[in-house]
Amino acid sequence: MPIYVSGKLILASASPRRIELLQLMGLVFEVMPSGVDESFRRGETPREHVLRLSEEKALALARSHPDDWVLGADTIVIIAGEVLGKPGSTAEAKEMLEKLSGQEHEVFTGFSIIRQNAGILIREVVESSVLFREITGDEMDWYTGSEEPYDKAGAYAVQGMGAFFIREIRGSYTNVMGLPLCEVVDALKRVSAIRFPGGDHERRG
Repeated sequence: MPIYVSGKLILASASPRRIELLQLMGLVFEVMPSGVDESFRRGETPREHVLRLSEEKALALARSHPDDWVLGADTIVIIAGEVLGKPGSTAEAKEMLEKLSGQEHEVFTGFSIIRQNAGILIREVVESSVLFREITGDEMDWYTGSEEPYDKAGAYAVQGMGAFFIREIRGSYTNVMGLPLCEVVDALKRVSAIRFPGGDHERRG
C-alpha cells in the first residue's frame, strides 16, 4: 500500500541507493539531480559540509518547483579525519580500503526537506560508525576487480558484496547506504508531507 504524499515529492539526487530506499517505502516521487558542486569549503567540518550540500541540492530544485516537497541529501565517509570520496581507479579503491581495514570510520549524511512556498525547511545530520574487519589481499583484489566500489564513497557498498567487510555498525544502517530512512520519514511526517493510510486486513483461512 503506497504512502500518501501531500503534493509532489522530488528527490534532488540520482543516487541508486537513495532511490531504492524511498521506493522500498512505497513512496511515489520524481528524480531530479541537482548538479550542485560537492567540493569542500575551507574550514568546513563534516557536519557542516553535508548539511550545506543537502540544503543547496534541495534549494536548486525548490526554486523552480516552489509548491513541491524537495528532498536533498549528501553522504561522506570519514576515517581519522580524512574524507574518502569515490575512487577513480583500482589503485585509489585499494588505498581507501586499506585505510578502512580493521578500523572504525564514520558516515555522515545531511538531508534537507524544502517546500518553498510554504516556508518549510528542515535540515538534519545523522552519523553512524562502521567497524571493518581486516581485509586480506585476495579479498581486496577480488572486490576492487568488481564494479561495486567505484561509485561509492569510501569504495564499498554496505548493501552489496562489501557487506562482508563489516563487523559492526553503530547507528543507522540506511544512513550508511546514503539516506537515514527513520529520520527522513519522521521529518516528512512532522510537516505533514506524508501520511500512512490505515485499514484493517481481513484474516484469511
